[in-house]
Amino acid sequence: MQPSRPKIKIRDRIKPAGGIAPFLHVLLRLALPLAVFVFSSLSIGIWLPLLVVLLSKWRIFAVRPRFWPANLRANAVDIIFGISMVIFMANSDSLLLRFIVAVFYAVWLLAFKPRSSILAVSLQAGIAQFAGLMALFVAWPDGSLLGFVFIVGLLCYLAARHFFDSYNEPYARMLSYLWGYFGAALMWVLSHLLVVYPQPNSFITQPTIFLSVIGYTLGAIYYLEHFDKLSKTVRSELLYICGGVVLILLISLLYEGAHLTV
Repeated sequence: MQPSRPKIKIRDRIKPAGGIAPFLHVLLRLALPLAVFVFSSLSIGIWLPLLVVLLSKWRIFAVRPRFWPANLRANAVDIIFGISMVIFMANSDSLLLRFIVAVFYAVWLLAFKPRSSILAVSLQAGIAQFAGLMALFVAWPDGSLLGFVFIVGLLCYLAARHFFDSYNEPYARMLSYLWGYFGAALMWVLSHLLVVYPQPNSFITQPTIFLSVIGYTLGAIYYLEHFDKLSKTVRSELLYICGGVVLILLISLLYEGAHLTV
């Protein structure tokens, strides 16, 4: 009686194990930032590079329509980061700076996006939120208050949903809505006196720093608590650091406000 052969799944057969296949896979991933870099350097506007990024997500709609919302939510962070890179390249007059941004985009696609660990997904959410907030004020410096409030709230919600989904958090939707509401409310308050850094070449706004510092602090606390690594000392240190940075930002905001009224 012959011994039975181990069953080989079809997915295992088509998965590239070695040879030239992994190299071709890397080249295909590098083609996207390269295309965005080339089109952004041709001075033909922002729409063609944006179209390239959006078309790269065609697989979102390669399923039945009822799966589209879930696919969009799962790929939202990658879309946000890709659009942000396009905006940074399109608004830069330096070829070297555009190339550096393209390198960052390539690192994202090769090193960050494929990873699915809890820590990697958490970092993806934080990086995409920061990049998206920066890109918003770069692309739309004279935007309307309603538009800023809506987009900031949406960015915060999508980043939070990506973050909490990796933990299988039962209240992921509610917590994401809360973070989105907090971001929108903070944007509405700070929009009355929008402070940007560094000056005079401004590109990082105070709402971006506020939401990044608070978001990273809460995310670190949640991550450590999830793995039972959060001691009272570490929690206190994180909260003190966050509070100190927020206090400095508030003092800076009051200083700028007093400067304008003089």
